[in-house]
Amino acid sequence: MKTISCMKIDEDLLRSNGGEIRNYNSKDFIFRSGDKPLYYWQIIEGNVKLNHYNEDGKEFIHNILGENQSFGDSCLFVDKTYPMNAFTLSPCTVIKLPKNKLFSILEEYPDISLELNSCLSHRVYYKMIMIQSIASANPAIRIKGLMNYLKSFQDDCSAFSFPVRLTRQQIADLTGLRVETVIRTLKKMEKENSLKFEKRVIFF
Repeated sequence: MKTISCMKIDEDLLRSNGGEIRNYNSKDFIFRSGDKPLYYWQIIEGNVKLNHYNEDGKEFIHNILGENQSFGDSCLFVDKTYPMNAFTLSPCTVIKLPKNKLFSILEEYPDISLELNSCLSHRVYYKMIMIQSIASANPAIRIKGLMNYLKSFQDDCSAFSFPVRLTRQQIADLTGLRVETVIRTLKKMEKENSLKFEKRVIFF
């Protein structure tokens, strides 16, 4: 099943409008919280983590994105700085396009503008669903809400198509659960066929 959650602008179109290819090593920052949004970013290869740290130094992971996915889009439409970091989890190749060039593309190609609006709306919707799930006292509902949100960013939404690239501790941090509860609940969800494990990797 295809969704509108993952938007990709044709790379040739990006290049012809001033898009530049950038290569990053693993654990490089593409941008940091507090930076001014000046570019549209789209991943060609590799994985990028969006996160921020609270005043106690605790990490909050917004998402982990991969090939053909864009990030930081919504910040281009408000006069605000980035509220999160973009950090590479592996060697990455990314194409970046100046903000004004993106707006020119959106004016010239209304279908891309509509797709971007749908994509951003889709992300807000699933973010709200996740927040509602996190409020539940049921740990399985909390974990499912998180995984549904993360999975909503990929095109393939079939069963067990999404590898959850989070540690058990990160899942615990994101859902407000104890790591022991997460481990126990994941095993129960596997027995209920809600997810499966392959070499310790969760597929949802």
